[in-house]
Amino acid sequence: MYRLIRAPFQPLTYSRWLHLCVPVLLVAVWMFIQPAAPWAPALIIAPFGLIPWMRTAEGLQAQFLLTPYDRGSEENAISTVASKRWGDRGRTVLWLEIRLVVAFGAMFATVWLPAFTVELLTTAFGYPIRGDVMLPLVPPRWLAAVLVPLPLMVLFVIVFLLGELVTAIATRLLGPSAAERLSVLEERTEQLLERTRIARELHDTIGHALTVAVVQAGAARAAGDPEFTERALCAIEETGRAALEDLERVLAVLRDSGPRPSQRPTLADADRLLESTRASGARVEAELNGPLESLPGPVTREAYRILQEALTNVLRHCGPVPVRVRVDVTGGRLELEVTNPLPAGREASGGGSGSGLRGMRERAALLGGAADSGPHEGGWRVRARLPLEHIR
Repeated sequence: MYRLIRAPFQPLTYSRWLHLCVPVLLVAVWMFIQPAAPWAPALIIAPFGLIPWMRTAEGLQAQFLLTPYDRGSEENAISTVASKRWGDRGRTVLWLEIRLVVAFGAMFATVWLPAFTVELLTTAFGYPIRGDVMLPLVPPRWLAAVLVPLPLMVLFVIVFLLGELVTAIATRLLGPSAAERLSVLEERTEQLLERTRIARELHDTIGHALTVAVVQAGAARAAGDPEFTERALCAIEETGRAALEDLERVLAVLRDSGPRPSQRPTLADADRLLESTRASGARVEAELNGPLESLPGPVTREAYRILQEALTNVLRHCGPVPVRVRVDVTGGRLELEVTNPLPAGREASGGGSGSGLRGMRERAALLGGAADSGPHEGGWRVRARLPLEHIR
C-alpha cells in the first residue's frame, strides 16, 4: 500500500508508463491504414520475435524503462543477449504479444480516465458537456466536484499495477535462459580460478624473494665480513630482479593487454632457484633425474612453484639449514621431495595450515596429483607426486 501511495511521485512509475504506451504507436499507425482490423498488429509483430537481435532490443528497452535502477548490476534479471535457441525466440514472440495486450489496457486507461476527469470538471463548474457524454451517469455539480480526483487516482493505480505486471513478465520471458545462466556461472568460476592462481603466483614469487632478501640481509649484518656482505647484496639483487620479472608478468595478465614479458618459470630453471637458496647460506644438495626439459608444461610449471614454496618455507621457518632436494621423473609421474632438519628447540608441529602449504596441495590436486608435508626422520619433508599422463 505504501508503494502504491508513493507511485505518483516516483520517476519509475512514468518510465514504466512510457514503456506501456510504446506499442500503442504501432496500433495507432495501423488504425490509419486499416481501422477495420485492429487485431492485425498482433500478427505483424509475431515474426519479428524470431529475429535474434529483437530480444536484445526488447531487453535494452525493458532495462532502461522497467528496471533502470538495476541496469548494469548483477541483480538485473533482464537479459540483453540475442536469441541463440528456438526457446529464446519463442519466449520473445510471447513477450511481444503479451506486451501488446497489456498496452491496450494502458491505452484505454490513459485515454478514458482523463476524459472522465475533464467531464467531471465541466459538470462541477456548471458548463454543458459538448459532444457525446462518456460518463455513464452525469452526477450533480457537488458530487462531480467530489469525484474529480477519482479517475486520476484509478489511472495511477492501473498504471502502477500494469507496470508491476509487465516487469514481472519481462523478468520471466526476457530473463536469461538456463544455458545463459550456466555460461555466466562458468565465466565467474574461471575468473575466480584465475584470481586464485594469480594470488598463488604472487605469494610464491614475492614471498620467496622477500624471504631470501631478509635472510641474506640478516646473515650479512651478523657476519661483519665485507666480502660476504657483497655476495649477499648480489644475491639480493639477482633475486629481486627475478621477482620483478615475475611481478611484471602477473600484472600483464591482470591488465590483459600487450605481450607477456616472459614465460612462467619451469623446472628447467630450477638451478637459478637452488643457487638463490644457496646464496642465502643454506647448503642445498640437489638430485635431479629424468628429462626435465620435456615435461608437460602444466606439470613443470606447477612443480617449480611447489619447489619454490618449499625452499621459501625452509628459509623462513628454519633459516640457512642443510636442504636435500630430489626430483625424479619415473613411472609416468614426477616425484618432488624437499627435506631439511629442524633447528634445535623447534618442534615439528602443524605445517599444514599455512597458505603456502595449502597452495602446494591445490596446485598438485589441479593436476590430479597430491602433495603433503610433515615430520620425517627428525626433520621436515615436503613431497609432491604429479602424474604425467593425460596432461596437455
